[in-house]
Amino acid sequence: MTVRHIGLEECRQLADGFSKPYHANYFAMYSSLFGGVVTHPFLMMVPVDDHMVHRGDGVFETFKCVDGCVYALDRHLDRLERSSRALHLALPASRSEITEITIATIRTSAVRDCLIRLFVSRGPGGFTVNPYECPATQLYLVTTTLHVPTEEEYARGVSIKCSSVPPKKPYFANVKSCNYLQNTLMKKEAVDAGVDYTISLDEQGFVGEGASENIAIVTQDGVLKLPSFGRILKGTTVSRAVEMLEEPGARGRVQAISLEDITLTDAYNSREVLIFGTSFDVIAAVRFDGQSVGSGKPGPVFQFLHERFESDVRQNSAMQTPVYDR
Repeated sequence: MTVRHIGLEECRQLADGFSKPYHANYFAMYSSLFGGVVTHPFLMMVPVDDHMVHRGDGVFETFKCVDGCVYALDRHLDRLERSSRALHLALPASRSEITEITIATIRTSAVRDCLIRLFVSRGPGGFTVNPYECPATQLYLVTTTLHVPTEEEYARGVSIKCSSVPPKKPYFANVKSCNYLQNTLMKKEAVDAGVDYTISLDEQGFVGEGASENIAIVTQDGVLKLPSFGRILKGTTVSRAVEMLEEPGARGRVQAISLEDITLTDAYNSREVLIFGTSFDVIAAVRFDGQSVGSGKPGPVFQFLHERFESDVRQNSAMQTPVYDR
């Protein structure tokens, strides 16, 4: 076997034939290393010596742009700042600069709907575990295809099962870090089992969270119960859903809202099980560990929240950051 040495000139030639089918889902990438936005997939790279790559030493946020407006950007940046502080990671740009970078990257993508992935890394500089070998933190932002369920899929609901993957300890569960090994294994477990999502259980057997989703149940007496956020990541979507259910116009949708431990028996016997995530907002789980949930169909609390999110994402100016002039 002959291993060739590839120089810069040959890299330019390789770039021409670099296209892969999945690259169609990538629109543009901002890199603080480059100091700008690139659109060629060959350039959408992170250095292998970046601590985010070989140590998971970084934080990230995922949010979406719908019809030319970024939804809940401020809330995602709030959480980005909290996660960064937990890792003693200095943000390489101010909030206003990150907002400008986000808007510019979406505009370069020339799309009105996309999913945005924002990464803040410790930066390149070496391969040990020592974070001080990295001279400066870096910011990478990628726009990709936004995949949203069809109305038929929302109406059908999804299936979930308990995960065998141990959950993160509370400190790390509350940091949206780039170390997502447990989350990845949970998703692999779901795909291998032929279900849509898996849900973690803590050491006491209480319901936790999905690979990248929050879960809530509606009890038979109409109480919305959510696992305590002390041991799981507090999602921006589920937090917004709670606010919606506390609005005057939502009175009677649920009898109360409670943060407390949820047993598997609670979940199996619930009226509804709700899954919350950035791309799809809310979807109903109609089967849990092979058992039918409630009537076996998405329930009224799901229907209410689904309609409210549709309106909130597209019409609530307080939650929107415009990308294009209207």
